[in-house]
Amino acid sequence: MATACAEMEPGAAPPPPSPAAAPGSAELVCAQGRNLKAVLCQRCGSRVLLPGAATFARRELLLPAMRKKAAAAAGGGGDVVREHWLVRDMFSFENVGFTRDVGNVKFLVCADCEAGPIGWHCLDDKDSFYVALDRVAHE
Repeated sequence: MATACAEMEPGAAPPPPSPAAAPGSAELVCAQGRNLKAVLCQRCGSRVLLPGAATFARRELLLPAMRKKAAAAAGGGGDVVREHWLVRDMFSFENVGFTRDVGNVKFLVCADCEAGPIGWHCLDDKDSFYVALDRVAHE
């Protein structure tokens, strides 16, 4: 039985994505709300997104704790993350992998070292890929 994406999110009604940046991420977001710097894997430094490829969004999502792809798909504990890079086209990524389906969600991982999950994608919304700001590095 597939898990609804809303069930993967804490709270009854998550806030919609917003282009307004939080104070801690101001140096990462341009006036148009896009990423000023390249987005990199924290572990291996592989480039995940080029500058300008994503839009800043605030949305509460539950991501499993950081670990390799096989362990991430298994589930167990996690963190609520609130600040993301929202990517509308999966071909905008330079380097990203996906876990197997967990209900109707796929988690994003680094395609080189499989560290993750660094983000979240609901299969019900084909045009929304969220990369957690605190799970990646910026250059």
